[in-house]
Amino acid sequence: MGAMAIFRRMNGFFGIMIFALLFFFIMQYIISAGILGSFYTNMIITMGINIIMAVSLHLILGITGQFSIGQAGFLAVGAFVSAIMTMKLDIPFLLSILIGGIIAAAVGMLIGIPSLRLKGDYLAIATLGFGEIVRIIFLNMDYVGGASGMMVTHKTTWGWLFFWMMVTILVVRNFTNSTHGRACISIREDETASDAMGINTTYYKVAAFVIGAFFTGIAGALYAHNFYFIQPANFNFLKSFDILILVVLGGLGSLSGTVIAAVLLTFVTTFLSDYPETRMLLYSLVLIVMMIYRPQGLLGTREISSLFSRKTKGGPKDGNQQTIA
Repeated sequence: MGAMAIFRRMNGFFGIMIFALLFFFIMQYIISAGILGSFYTNMIITMGINIIMAVSLHLILGITGQFSIGQAGFLAVGAFVSAIMTMKLDIPFLLSILIGGIIAAAVGMLIGIPSLRLKGDYLAIATLGFGEIVRIIFLNMDYVGGASGMMVTHKTTWGWLFFWMMVTILVVRNFTNSTHGRACISIREDETASDAMGINTTYYKVAAFVIGAFFTGIAGALYAHNFYFIQPANFNFLKSFDILILVVLGGLGSLSGTVIAAVLLTFVTTFLSDYPETRMLLYSLVLIVMMIYRPQGLLGTREISSLFSRKTKGGPKDGNQQTIA
């Protein structure tokens, strides 16, 4: 019975991978042939970057329950470090992406070890302060252009984006479904009880924080090499709230819900970019309606795969049960 379950899960995994590769090659052909045009191509690239950022915060907030609103700081670290690597030191793009992610992860560990002793609003304030500190540092750093920012060569392509997007989703998904992920979920549900059961809560909170910071740094590197020009003003606290909204709207604890929310909001934001007043009004209205009528988000803590799975007799009927993608 156990072998059959493993076989079914492997079939599901390979099915997803085949579908993903098929989607990649179709999109690659459409983009290469110029069918989409630069506007829609840039929208898809932005959508993928937003997915990576949202999935990174999903691990920290949705799975581990740590209220962090300093993701813009890690995004800035990844963006500026990778830009320095490619523009100043002529390091290959792949290596610059990895260095940007590693430095962001190191900063995440440096910040996470002392700040993750805090909880709730106190942790949110501490991470928000960290994000602003990073922005001010780059704002006063002449090496990266200070407030004026720096020019960056366009290197982010659909291939690079898809690769890192799939790596992020697979790593976070597998981490969540592992024993380490279960420990993080237990911390989210009741940290005191988890500590009493012998779970090293500080270790798992820092681990989730570091992994999330790493992939946010990766997103920052892709972001920097997609928009030609970066400046510290691009990474203020409002950017952190944009990422937070994606996770909350998709459903805290739902990976697929986070991805769907990132796709939908990027689509709406892009098409309303010429109407900033209307965009912000509609954006706020959607969030207010969502919080009133569906505060758990689009999918709650469920994954989209649970909507298509057969219901077992006596199984959980509550839509807020944690399931595996």
